[in-house]
Amino acid sequence: MFPGEKKVEAMAEHLSTLDEVKGRSLWGDARRRFMLNRAAITSLAILVIIVLFSLLGAHFSDWSNEEIDWAILGMVAEKGQPSLESGHFFGADEMGRDLYARVVQGTQISLMVGVVGAMIAVIVGTLYGAISGYVGGRTDQVMMRIVDILMSIPYMFVLILLLVVFGRSIIMLFIGIGLISWLDMSRIVRGQTLALKNKEFVEAARSIGVPGSRIILRHIIPNLLGVVVVYATLLVPNMILTESFISFLGLGVQEPNTSWGALISEGAGTIQYGVEWQLLFPLAFFVVSLFCFYFIGDGLRDALDPKDR
Repeated sequence: MFPGEKKVEAMAEHLSTLDEVKGRSLWGDARRRFMLNRAAITSLAILVIIVLFSLLGAHFSDWSNEEIDWAILGMVAEKGQPSLESGHFFGADEMGRDLYARVVQGTQISLMVGVVGAMIAVIVGTLYGAISGYVGGRTDQVMMRIVDILMSIPYMFVLILLLVVFGRSIIMLFIGIGLISWLDMSRIVRGQTLALKNKEFVEAARSIGVPGSRIILRHIIPNLLGVVVVYATLLVPNMILTESFISFLGLGVQEPNTSWGALISEGAGTIQYGVEWQLLFPLAFFVVSLFCFYFIGDGLRDALDPKDR
């Protein structure tokens, strides 16, 4: 055996003992980058606690959200303060109802409106923008002009009109908020689709005869998930803000149901009577939740930003 062959064999044995180098995925890098963002992780933990509060909080209450404590009615300012002994952990409102139970229900409805509204906006906006960007040409121009026309109409006026014409219900609130919030998403997705549709993997799929609808669903949209996830996270607090504003005006959630906006409206109207806790507790949940969503969205944006990869 020649000396050179021995060196080759020795090198082969050495290489075989080395650990296999694992590849790094973009999502793995994004996850690690997100975990290093303390503000986002802290916000995520707080948001999980708020969600658990909305799901399990009612089991720890001695009162229902509609039950009236007749013993304190008319004397809420003196006897309705937050107390563990009375079972009114957050105090009582001006009608003697337990504020803790009402905040639990308000948290459920406000988070549900935010998440469902954002889901509707993401689904409609993503499909609309992807089709417009991929098809291109005159179809793209017509679809985008429709979006421009709809964006020129004050969306709050449209939402109020929908609630007045079709009735003030939670279902109509979901539909109204979702269907007027997809416009920005469609423009963002269209711009990303225009950059993706000429990539090699799309050209390869098109060259072997893959239908356009399949290319959009299987190749374009999966590559837009990073942008969609970030925007959806930032869209949820906007949905909650919209619902709270509508409920503050008295056009949103109706009794006996309630939401953060309705509770804040009631608390703002009775704070002069010395029941400031009726405003402080729902307002605290509202503000903290909004900040959590914004910090999480900001953390996801930094983690998924291609410029940082």
